[in-house]
Amino acid sequence: MTTKVELLGLLEPVVAAAGYELLEIDFSPASGRALLRLFIDRTDDSHVTLDDCEVVSRAVGTVLDAADPIERAYELEVSSPGFDRPLRTRAHFERFLGSEARVELVAPVEGRRRFRGVLKALADEDLVMEVDGREWRLPLGRIGKARLVA
Repeated sequence: MTTKVELLGLLEPVVAAAGYELLEIDFSPASGRALLRLFIDRTDDSHVTLDDCEVVSRAVGTVLDAADPIERAYELEVSSPGFDRPLRTRAHFERFLGSEARVELVAPVEGRRRFRGVLKALADEDLVMEVDGREWRLPLGRIGKARLVA
């Protein structure tokens, strides 16, 4: 089975060549047809339109058909980031410092995996979040999912 990291490596250059940023990928292998959802953003800070999603869908679909990285039937969906936009890269976290976010770690920090609070700073390879009046240093490499709170 192809991993998320492999899909990102395959699709990020395609999305960038089309003039967009690939924010995140969600792959849900359901019992029937699986769903591959891509979240994109425009690089000029304007809003993503349906036409933008169609452009990216065509470009990505061509590459997915040729590379065939997913071993089963799936549906491709391309979406705007929405109000609860995903955060994946250091640049994403830097851009939204001061905003409220939900962060889920793949490995716990002090026994805790889920955090909801304000993105305060980036220090070395850590995200600093204020949660319930306490600052937490969360290693960027352990962040599994992160989204702004709408």
